[in-house]
Amino acid sequence: MLRTSEGAKERPLPERAERRDASDEERVAAVDVRRLTKTYGRGARTLTAVKPMTMTIPPGHVLGLLGPNGAGKTTTIKMIAGLIAPSSGTVRVKGFDVARQRSLAVRQIGAVLEGSRNVYWPLSAWQNLLYFGRLKGLRGPEIKPRARQLLTELGLWERRHERVGSFSRGMQQKVAVAAALIADPPVVLLDEPTLGLDVEAARTVKGWVARLARHEGKAIVLTTHQLEVAQELADRIAVIREGDIIADLPTAELLSRYAEDRFQVLTAGPPDGLTPVVPDGARVEAAGDATLVTLADADSAALYAFLGRLEGLGAHLLSVRQVQPALEEVFIRLLHDGSAKLESAGS
Repeated sequence: MLRTSEGAKERPLPERAERRDASDEERVAAVDVRRLTKTYGRGARTLTAVKPMTMTIPPGHVLGLLGPNGAGKTTTIKMIAGLIAPSSGTVRVKGFDVARQRSLAVRQIGAVLEGSRNVYWPLSAWQNLLYFGRLKGLRGPEIKPRARQLLTELGLWERRHERVGSFSRGMQQKVAVAAALIADPPVVLLDEPTLGLDVEAARTVKGWVARLARHEGKAIVLTTHQLEVAQELADRIAVIREGDIIADLPTAELLSRYAEDRFQVLTAGPPDGLTPVVPDGARVEAAGDATLVTLADADSAALYAFLGRLEGLGAHLLSVRQVQPALEEVFIRLLHDGSAKLESAGS
């Protein structure tokens, strides 16, 4: 509040001036979420969609927000975007409080929300980009070159004057992605951005995500059921289950947590001769003229015991290496690990 002369009434500061001085952590955070929750209903009918959630996303980073259907991913995205009011907690985007300074905060965001109509079907692709660019405060001369670039990269330039409602699902998704990026926002929220896209368009969108984060310093929140996409693009993975964040780690660290008990052993010759010594649960597959044995849930003692049995068979050992599981396997294990939570030592 701004205090005037003694005895005079206080009046609120203008919305823009309310942006507070940031702490060191907030200064580097493009998105700052503090104790965010969302509940629906009252009393016995209360449903908690998102439990207290705290996380920060610095510029230039991609956060993969993963979880099964109904876990709270889209609710979280919509609270960050200012589309749903949280029950408690705060969200700041580039320092602006989404609840108190919504018009300023949402200008910092571009979003593609799965299951929502992100663009206007009666308008053409070109008209949609002009509309959303102006909605974000841009002028026509600023919008048109970028609209042309986006539509060209997505292969839609020749169809820019056709109604979006006549497009296929994948083409509509392309227009939605372009509309989210038209104002060059510092924060991009992508809820299943490659859903419905063909291979080439999906590759284009993935390339955009990587470029936007690595070269343009944008903070990106990505939700997807295509876990190979998340593993490829995300710097950090947060897994949400029943509204609760159960893992929040850099991607490489999350995968390494499950790599300690996994080894691959390569031997010469076909798989048939190894059957008597392969432990239960191991995967055996031909690899050309060799055999690859993957040992899961095996410590060093189990590994050396298996190598000893191979030596007893006279098998010719080619290599042994410790390997990381794919994100999909880690994700499934996390969801079935009861109340276990994984957090970075520095979080």
